[in-house]
Amino acid sequence: MKQIRRDTPFVINKNLGSAELTHANQLTSTNADNLPVIPPTEKQKYDFDRNGWLLIPGVLYGVELDEMRIYCERLTHEPESIPELERNAMSGPLQKLIDHPVVVGFLNEFLAYAPCASEESYGFRMETSMLFHRSVERDAQRPFSPHNGNGLLRPPWDSHYYRCVPGKVWSGLTRVVWELNPVRYRQGGTLFISGSHKAAYPVPESARLHESSPLWETYSCPAGSVIIFTESTSHSSATWTDQEVDRLSIFNLYNALAHRWYDWLPEPALLAQMPPKRQSLFRDVWVSNNVDKGQFAERVSPYQEVPA
Repeated sequence: MKQIRRDTPFVINKNLGSAELTHANQLTSTNADNLPVIPPTEKQKYDFDRNGWLLIPGVLYGVELDEMRIYCERLTHEPESIPELERNAMSGPLQKLIDHPVVVGFLNEFLAYAPCASEESYGFRMETSMLFHRSVERDAQRPFSPHNGNGLLRPPWDSHYYRCVPGKVWSGLTRVVWELNPVRYRQGGTLFISGSHKAAYPVPESARLHESSPLWETYSCPAGSVIIFTESTSHSSATWTDQEVDRLSIFNLYNALAHRWYDWLPEPALLAQMPPKRQSLFRDVWVSNNVDKGQFAERVSPYQEVPA
């Protein structure tokens, strides 16, 4: 078998139909904790583009995972034991999840805009962060509520878009879900209709009305796993039925640097406590000059230098 060639895709830049020069060394290579980012594998990229969602099992483990679970339990049951500013899913040990090396590596591939990325700032932004604590015993549920889909056909001003050319994908609003407890199959994990982010037809009535429809797919995973999906995929919450363990999950949402969907921003005092690179996830929404070192036009030129 001959090896498949993987050449750089031709992506149009902003001037005169020239190519955007996108190389790995233009994207952020470490996170705010100075850990090297972890890019997705070729199979992970293929599976995400094919299905609209991706499971990466067992990313977190050991003491790190235990500390996060304890913090989430305190947020749910003993919020007064935590300073008011830190009663959220972006504080304490949870803060490192928002730019975890796996997350940055994935978003570099599917969301970042290279001309506005640097070693001081990310080429994408963060929209929201939420803790979901589901329990059969406390009847803390979220009803079946299917939504989204058809992202390939969304207009450019809708953040729920999905665009692709041979060898390159952009995934508008992208959700990252950290499952801090085990999830058993068909017992309350998020539901997906695989491939619906590229669908040209409406979802069948049976899937819209019933979570038992065979169109809905889901997953099982060990504690510490991460699920990444494009919001342009049809998805839904599901009734949590596992009586042995609660669902303990962090839902973080990311967007392109020039797009904004929600009016949410973290408290300025909380933002000020973050390292500068992590703060760049919440910088203002524009493209021109929105990079720490140099002007936009100086970062990426569509033209080769011509000798004098």
